[in-house]
Amino acid sequence: MVLYVMLFARIILSWFPMGRNNRFMELLFAFTEPVLSPIRKLVHRSPLGGPGMVLDFSPLIAFVLLRLARIVVLNFLVTLL
Repeated sequence: MVLYVMLFARIILSWFPMGRNNRFMELLFAFTEPVLSPIRKLVHRSPLGGPGMVLDFSPLIAFVLLRLARIVVLNFLVTLL
């Protein structure tokens, strides 16, 4: 849940001119970049990505992957009980 909020905050704050020198932004990037960077690399290699890509879809993909992981983990826990 916390990662969802941090990803959402990063998306919203990316629309505003704010430097990454801000302590809050540094913290936000420190927690979200390890999740977004591998996704961004995969999208860059796909036909949908590339150097001319205007929009960064990695947060959206991260939301979907986090949701799927949550479903898998919860289903696994339910089968154990």
